[in-house]
Amino acid sequence: MTEPATGVVTFLLTDIEGSTRMWEQTPEAMKTDLARHDQLLTRIIDERGGHLFKHTGDGVLALFGAPSQAVAAALTAQIALADQVWSSGANLKARMAIHTGEAEERNGDYFGPAVNRAARLLDATHGGQVLISESTAGLIQDSMADGTSLIDLGEHRLKDLARAGRIYQLSHPSLEGAFPSLRSLEALPNNLPVQLTSFIGREDQLSRVEVPYSMSIGS
Repeated sequence: MTEPATGVVTFLLTDIEGSTRMWEQTPEAMKTDLARHDQLLTRIIDERGGHLFKHTGDGVLALFGAPSQAVAAALTAQIALADQVWSSGANLKARMAIHTGEAEERNGDYFGPAVNRAARLLDATHGGQVLISESTAGLIQDSMADGTSLIDLGEHRLKDLARAGRIYQLSHPSLEGAFPSLRSLEALPNNLPVQLTSFIGREDQLSRVEVPYSMSIGS
């Protein structure tokens, strides 16, 4: 998008799992890897119609006018990151969280309950995983690409948030599928098994999330 969206938007937050340890062990290589990581995410977010409004050292904060754009960006980015050969020799993995809510902007930055919930959702995530809030999941069922689905992880309480929420994991054949339990305060029990819910979209939407496996960003 050429201008940042306002009103109800979808936030995508990312960071690199274990980055502090990587900086301690291979600081020069991490400089190179982080520059390539930033270039890759910046390009993908822009191509998917997003607005990257903040770098956080080892991650980014971006917003999108449509939740399907944020999901496509996260999927594309995770596939692209997994395809890289990193200078540090480490298996660099990004955690990603997506949440839809009201955008509150001040001087080019965003704040408020929607950003707070997205940040706490990111805290619960593992490297290589994409978590999606209930508010976003309810909006994307008619716009997900073929092969993309959501795994219902149940209701969870997140730090500092009074209201628990249902959390979903983005699933795709090109993404990792098995992760440890979420880093939430607790999972709220229910009597339903975890469901894998497929939302099939139009064929042209799959092409918008495909990433060539020969992709190499930077030098």
